[in-house]
Amino acid sequence: MTQDHTPLNTSRADLLARLEEERTYDLAVIGGGATGLGVALDAAVRGFSVVLVESHDFAKGTSSRATKLVHGGVRYLAQGNIALVREALHERTTLLRNAPHLAQPLAFVMPSYRCWESPFYGVGLKMYDALAGSAGLGATEFLGVQRTLQCLPTARPDGLKGGVKYWDGQFDDARLALALARTAARHGALLVNYCAARSLVHDAGKVSGVLCEDTETGKAYKIRARCVVNATGVWVDALRQQDSEATHRPVRPIVAPSQGVHVVVDREFLPSDHALMVPKTADGRVLFAVPWLGKVILGTTDSPRNDLDREPEPFAQELQFILGESARYLRRAPRPSDIRSIWVGLRPLVKPEDDDGNNTKSLSREHTVLVSRSGLVTVTGGKWTTYRAMAEDVLDKCFEKGLLPGRPAGGTVRLPLVGTPSGPVQHRMCDPQGWHSYGSEEAFVRDLPGAAASLGGEVVEAMVRFAARFEYARTVEDVLARRRRVLFLDARQAAAAAPDVARILQEETGVDPGLEAFLRLTERYVALPGA
Repeated sequence: MTQDHTPLNTSRADLLARLEEERTYDLAVIGGGATGLGVALDAAVRGFSVVLVESHDFAKGTSSRATKLVHGGVRYLAQGNIALVREALHERTTLLRNAPHLAQPLAFVMPSYRCWESPFYGVGLKMYDALAGSAGLGATEFLGVQRTLQCLPTARPDGLKGGVKYWDGQFDDARLALALARTAARHGALLVNYCAARSLVHDAGKVSGVLCEDTETGKAYKIRARCVVNATGVWVDALRQQDSEATHRPVRPIVAPSQGVHVVVDREFLPSDHALMVPKTADGRVLFAVPWLGKVILGTTDSPRNDLDREPEPFAQELQFILGESARYLRRAPRPSDIRSIWVGLRPLVKPEDDDGNNTKSLSREHTVLVSRSGLVTVTGGKWTTYRAMAEDVLDKCFEKGLLPGRPAGGTVRLPLVGTPSGPVQHRMCDPQGWHSYGSEEAFVRDLPGAAASLGGEVVEAMVRFAARFEYARTVEDVLARRRRVLFLDARQAAAAAPDVARILQEETGVDPGLEAFLRLTERYVALPGA
């Protein structure tokens, strides 16, 4: 089937005019991260009328701050969570197939410095292969010293015994979220960012809609819906509490936020198309060094965090940990002066009934779907790789509780997302970002005004205009953090490009593009904690 590559216009005025229409939707989704977008897409594909509102930008929170891995979870295998690993491995293949321009296989090498490491971890990784079955991306291999150094040329050679190579995937998380949003819109869903859900609407003790507000103008909108899904990630408990107060039924908080810090350095620290994986660091976490969009990501930590800052900052000990662990495995370890960007993501881990959430490394990464007595559906936990399966689980729960009429699942299993090219993909995710990031829409973007006007950071004027007209972008941050990933790759470079991006956005949208706020944000992405 030939895919229509003409993008849908995302005019703000048109979106808000649709939001103002008097109608009752089948489904209203609150939250524009991976989970909420996945639910909106699945429901729209099944033919339900869908509206989604997001208080900030799509993937502004956790969903743009992942370690960029599409994976089954090697550490979950070590924890004995076979079901989670098996599901994630199969969803991994589905994701790579449905968006090959944004998600691709990646080879990982685990260097061994003790004789027992390769056989011990190799057996586990062979089990990883077995669980993947036909969904596997490549067989696990045992490597000698020379082959390990060929794959990881900057690995520390002293004491190296060999290594184990296995396969997982990597992706551009924010652009994949955007592809989900735009694909859902193609199937009739209405998605509006910068539209905050201020309160739930209850009728006779049942949730019947959402009161939301355009954060640019302050104008209020009332959305009526047969079913409301709370997919706000680490912030789900705020809506659950609001629902509880309206219905006078107390609820227990279910989220224990965990903070993951990522450090970005130049490719010279790992000039390879292989990632480095350390299965057990000093704090028990897996450590990765991942080549991504022309840079290398080092991470990640796992630290409890009780505040829910939209821009959480790293703790000094987290940065010390990442640099210190990197020094144990890299011939030349990065120093603080080598850091191009530091960013932090909050993971919504689900607390068991008797857990206070203080030991986040022991908490499950599985998702949870709850339905309150008022009918509010809440989904949280999980991970990017399983977003599609999570969406199916949410809709199954809606059917089970009689909130929506049952309709068959599976419509998103083989559903190419917006931008999926018809032929093979030539670029790799470890290559610098460029025109190829647009997949089948590349030619369309190149035809826009300013295709030859470079703004720095692999961003050109035409890309900014495309972001404003067809990708829901409203601010400089939207463009340089998520439509293009410059802030996450090199914060100083993002600051240099920002004035030109702001000028073009102002022309396109007619509203303040938030230049000063973005420049302050870039300073936070290079600020060293404790300095």
